Amino acid sequence: MSGGRSRLAGRPAAGAVPGPRHAAGPRRGGFLARAFGITAVLSAAGSGLGLLRDLLLARYFGADQGTDAFLVAWTVPETAAPLLIEDAMSFLMVPAFSLALVLREERRHGPDPVRELVRATLPWLLLGLCALGLGTALGAGPLVGLLAPGLADPALAVRLTRITALTVLPFGVVGYLCSMLRAHHVFTAPAGIYVAYNLGILAVLLGGHAWLGVGSAAVGVALGGLLMAGLLAGPALRRLRAAPAALRTAGAIGGGLVLIPSAILPVAAFTLTRQAQVFIERYLGSGLPPGTISHLNYAAKVSQLAMTAGILIVTVTFPLVARALAAGDLRAARDRVEKDLGQASAVVLLGTAFLLACAPAVVALLFQRGAFGPHDTAATAQVIRVYSIGLPAQAMIGVVVRPYFSVRPVVRRAGDVPPAGSRGRLLDWYPVAAMAVGLLVTAGVGLAATARFGAPGLAAGNAAGITVTAVLLMRGLLLRGIALRLRPVLAGQARLLAAAGGAAAAGALVAARLPAPPAATLLGGLTVALVFAGLGTVLGAPEVRGPVRTLLRAAVPVTQAAERKPHGR
Repeated sequence: MSGGRSRLAGRPAAGAVPGPRHAAGPRRGGFLARAFGITAVLSAAGSGLGLLRDLLLARYFGADQGTDAFLVAWTVPETAAPLLIEDAMSFLMVPAFSLALVLREERRHGPDPVRELVRATLPWLLLGLCALGLGTALGAGPLVGLLAPGLADPALAVRLTRITALTVLPFGVVGYLCSMLRAHHVFTAPAGIYVAYNLGILAVLLGGHAWLGVGSAAVGVALGGLLMAGLLAGPALRRLRAAPAALRTAGAIGGGLVLIPSAILPVAAFTLTRQAQVFIERYLGSGLPPGTISHLNYAAKVSQLAMTAGILIVTVTFPLVARALAAGDLRAARDRVEKDLGQASAVVLLGTAFLLACAPAVVALLFQRGAFGPHDTAATAQVIRVYSIGLPAQAMIGVVVRPYFSVRPVVRRAGDVPPAGSRGRLLDWYPVAAMAVGLLVTAGVGLAATARFGAPGLAAGNAAGITVTAVLLMRGLLLRGIALRLRPVLAGQARLLAAAGGAAAAGALVAARLPAPPAATLLGGLTVALVFAGLGTVLGAPEVRGPVRTLLRAAVPVTQAAERKPHGR
């Protein structure tokens, strides 16, 4: 995908500036619900296995210099996953495949735009991935020194980093194939990748922890990457073979798509800059007492569980937004983004309220066994509560940055005139600048607060920085041409925040009175859910009121049937 502009064979689209075209794709009312259901179930299974993985890491190895070394090595797959699987690769290739599919539906004969896109991009991607993986393995020593200069056992971290570098190639292939399948509105196989990934880690961790030590986790990460790629290969090949017969021949005159390699740079830079928050935490945390990096890791894993459902919403709807933008339908894209902001925020704020109320009970229930003691529980729960403050901003970034990059994707129609002037090129880099400002806030708050508060100070820097970035990106989406109606959007966010605040306070009161972690987690969580639903309904938040009404309507027939049943005997 590097080098100069290259043309993909096909017929040029008419017109210099694309007008609204039919955004093809499934229009059935139940499509989103079914896609979300499939994705939710498989993603929940993957998250559950990931949680089991973290539980076993805590049980077998606790939180010490060995786990700190592994978590520094885990920075490689942690960085590769957003760069190559979910964020950057998705930002680039979902819009590209969406545009290729729009061209496929317009075209009557000639080469298939989807196949042409694959031929033009996949070989360059594989070459770049091999070079990146090899460079990471060879540079493991300086990389560890840069990431965690105060690490107690840097030699172990270097060895483990060379193992985790093997994930770069399969992760990139996985991200590419996921983008292609999601653009085709195929969600089952992409949703199952983390099931395969964590099964690979668990298999090696369970079978090899006694003789490989913490290195078993690194070997499992490498195996899990291969399993992910194997899961997607079959469905992707079937989609490529499914091109209409009229589009399987070569020889068309003209160009259908033009690759724009320079579009890769701001997307990759944004993803790496966003991931740099983790680098800052690891760097500053390496100078704190042993185990601090592990506490931050466990806290981040638990906090991110609250993000899962919100990100699933965006994952399912992003291909629809990309297809609408590829077809020139800015209004449909705007409407979808506004709905995503409300729905994702509702889900994430519910999870945030739960974590604020029940963090100590949740950590004790999940981790406090084996080498993970009460001190580790208290430290991790404290960090979780601070992390949670930044979760709504994380959700907002996940929603708005996808359509932002889709407006100027890595491909364009051959007949479309590229935007002129420097303003468009500067706007391409706006998310990177917004994230850089957020990183400065993260580093500043972290440095100021770490000396006094330790790990919670680092978490506070994370929350502050990501919130600043979210605000800036909301402004950037307006500059990009997607005119969100800010007044109703912000009013909806305010209603959800008020409901989450009340729910967190009520849940904390209940959880504090229950010393047993299972009871505190269950009853505190139930209180949070009920209060959030009640307040959200009273305040008029449609993202809460709609599901509550649906549940009530579904409960009425069940109640009526239960009341009639004795009379039928």
